[in-house]
Amino acid sequence: MTTAITPPAPTPPLVVSGPPDVAVFERHESHVRSYCRKFPVVFERAKGARLYAEDGRVFTDFFCGAGTLNYGHNPSPIKSRIVDYLASDGMMHGLDMYTGAKRSFLVALTEHILRPRGLEYTVQFSGPTGTDAVEAALKLARKATGRRGIFAFSGGYHGMSRGSLAVTGNGRARLAGGVHGQDEVTFIPYEDGPQGPFDSVGFIERLLADSSSGVETPAAVIVEPLQMEGGVYEASADWLRRLRAVTERHGILLICDEIQSGCGRTGTFFAFEESGIVPDIVTVSKSISGYGLPLALTLFHPRLDVWEPGEHTGTFRGNQLAFVAATAAAELWSRPGFLAQLPAPARRLAELGAELTAAEPEIVVRGRGMVLGIDLGRCGGGERAAAVQRYAFDHGLIVELSGRDDEVVKVLPPLTITPEELGHGLGVLRAALLTR
Repeated sequence: MTTAITPPAPTPPLVVSGPPDVAVFERHESHVRSYCRKFPVVFERAKGARLYAEDGRVFTDFFCGAGTLNYGHNPSPIKSRIVDYLASDGMMHGLDMYTGAKRSFLVALTEHILRPRGLEYTVQFSGPTGTDAVEAALKLARKATGRRGIFAFSGGYHGMSRGSLAVTGNGRARLAGGVHGQDEVTFIPYEDGPQGPFDSVGFIERLLADSSSGVETPAAVIVEPLQMEGGVYEASADWLRRLRAVTERHGILLICDEIQSGCGRTGTFFAFEESGIVPDIVTVSKSISGYGLPLALTLFHPRLDVWEPGEHTGTFRGNQLAFVAATAAAELWSRPGFLAQLPAPARRLAELGAELTAAEPEIVVRGRGMVLGIDLGRCGGGERAAAVQRYAFDHGLIVELSGRDDEVVKVLPPLTITPEELGHGLGVLRAALLTR
């Protein structure tokens, strides 16, 4: 049983000798830049869960490149493979040609990730980012079914290109992308959200059963098993099973977006594993390379491989160096030592959540595995969350915000974080949240 503890005395902020030299960025880089405004420091190197700034400050990373660095910065087992490949003049660009690096990755993905989970998927290498994988998934679903419509969920985030934005709920992102409404996309409330629980699967069943609902049977339903940008809302195993059942009953393809929730973030490699379902299509990116190198996959049942050669293409749909890194990362999932270390830091995150809610019941904590969402919507909202983020940065911790109004502090430490690194970060968070 976890009991609330007295928060530690606030640690002094890190001493800074002077403002960072950012003149070249201010002069030449677009105003669209974002994270550098929240974390105004020039980083020069990183290792594990530590970021090192050129002014001498050291930060613990609970952001991990928005889930791109699940194994931490420059993980040694992956780095050594990259160094060896570079030293051997390995092929660096190959379009979709046959290469040794791609072959090794496909073998590793099959043997260490898919086959142990009873999954049989064809692999499509889309463009190098998550939104490219989503675009390919939507395009394939429409081609395979001959239908146009898509069901998506409120609070969902699937990328910033136009097709992905059409199934993304975030109003600000949609407005910036010129997506003001899409006749082909029907938004359904997620199982949970700021307005509370909702029987979204029952609502879908009702829409599909009513010939006068005004909604046609879609090509696909796209869902995040764990909504990250939406505020860390997890779909229950039962809800996912019900969703899978209704899509199968109506011949609708189920797309699971595992771009940020996948690659071990939730304790299992895919977030959907706990429910026992098998999606028709899965999108994967971010941490699949294991090293921060761009790589994105669209996985789908072989029966859906209706593409004609060259029908969906892209210059960077096969990052050879990322294949090398991703092969080493996939192999980690067959190593008992790596698997044995995963539960302990996840338990410490859960314990922090229990401490926070015990100390201040208005704080709502959600999460699973190595992701924690600290929702301050009932006790200060976005303003308080921003203050927590600023305090954390000033005291050597990088955290991001999520949710409709950035009211949720999103905690994403590396899966491989050391107890000391984790302890530092959790201590800063406790002080930021419990010292008033």
